[in-house]
Amino acid sequence: MSELHDHTALELHQLLQRGEVSPVELATHYLDRVERLNPEVGAFATVTGEAALGRAVLVEREVPRSRPLWGLPLADKDLQERAGVPAGFGSRAFAEYVPEESDQLVQAVDAAGAVSLGKTATPEFGLPSYTEGLAGPPARNPWDLELGAGGSSGGAAAAVAAGMLPFAPGSDGGGSIRIPAAACGLVGVKPSRGRVPGGSGLASLAGLAVAGPIARTVADAALLLDGLIAPEGYPARHRSAVRAPGDDGPYLGAAVRGEGRFQLGVMLDSPWDEAYEITIDDPSRGALELAVGVLDGLGHGVEQLAPAPEPGYADAFRTIWQAGAATIPVDGEREALLEPLTQWLLGRGRAVPARRLAEALAWLAAFEQRVIQRFASFDVVLTPALALTPRPVGWYDAEDGERNFAQQVQFTPFTSFVNVSGLPAITVPVSFTDAGVPVGVQLIGRPGGESTLFSLAAQLERRVRRSPRHPAVW
Repeated sequence: MSELHDHTALELHQLLQRGEVSPVELATHYLDRVERLNPEVGAFATVTGEAALGRAVLVEREVPRSRPLWGLPLADKDLQERAGVPAGFGSRAFAEYVPEESDQLVQAVDAAGAVSLGKTATPEFGLPSYTEGLAGPPARNPWDLELGAGGSSGGAAAAVAAGMLPFAPGSDGGGSIRIPAAACGLVGVKPSRGRVPGGSGLASLAGLAVAGPIARTVADAALLLDGLIAPEGYPARHRSAVRAPGDDGPYLGAAVRGEGRFQLGVMLDSPWDEAYEITIDDPSRGALELAVGVLDGLGHGVEQLAPAPEPGYADAFRTIWQAGAATIPVDGEREALLEPLTQWLLGRGRAVPARRLAEALAWLAAFEQRVIQRFASFDVVLTPALALTPRPVGWYDAEDGERNFAQQVQFTPFTSFVNVSGLPAITVPVSFTDAGVPVGVQLIGRPGGESTLFSLAAQLERRVRRSPRHPAVW
């Protein structure tokens, strides 16, 4: 007999709507899972059990059932601020910080009727692509606890993979949703720049960081994305005059139907190739070949993209990554509380001349146009999700910033350029290594092309016969 956490988020939504389970029962079930499993997995930075149960009662009594996420549990990434709940941003420097107001994304999930169980772990200020900071235990991969969960939404991915949450929102400034989703055998969606009002990317440096869902299935990811975009139902009311073109949703229908035939490109080069030695390991290459074979067999057009070297990319992106750390609100003696990597980034970022920053921004804007033009003849472009299988906990150099950056690039060379380009992308698990660790692929869409991505990802998910499940130990 299946337990509540064995159900997909969409199935739980249907159970809630039919009154077969209540928001309080669902929150209680998942809080029990968190209490039992989190000490081993390290997925949560903060658990707000009492507040969650109070919220579930409120939702049951006062929030309309028509809200898209009514009664469904989730948790806020610890980069998001929720009034009255500690927001550590993965840093010892903010161990005592409790915000008085909630940010837009938190307001959106509340308006959609969700029940937050707390905060999921993130590395310091979400900067690295792994979640192993000094402010708390590492977020471990539920498929193999010796491996990391990825980052920076590593706690969110670990929680969903271990069945502590049905799905979870994350943020993605260089792959921070797609990397942990791929590492933990989940679906991760980076929306188009401007798509999600509470995490549009428009206010972030170079427009990189956007909010999106991490889930066990394509349909679950679409369900959560609909709630993030239009918490009171479509049509969505965007807070900005700039948003991605294309379909406005809802996306759940496209994910459930999984219809259409598309022209697909396959890409094995990355813009990091000129600066770093990039090797795609056998499991990652095999997953891509499997996905391409499946989609080709379904009648989609498939074409290999010729390499397009971008020798200026590494320098421009490094400049932005370092400059982004310059705004960290920590000064003086408090800087000693920061981790070595963050201190290195902070120093480098605050030393970036204004001219160099302006040149990097201009270069990346031109790069965005070149990428969109390169992909123009394709509905979707496929790449490996990661170049390497999930790295062991402790694999990254915590002291040497240059080596650490190189390690991150070698692990995940196919994600950051999607942020620079503002394009939507989705990762889908398709296979396993011999050791039983999931391996996925990345699908990149046109600007505003989320519906096409959900349709194609659903076809791939069905064809590889991937049933959503948690690792057996959980």
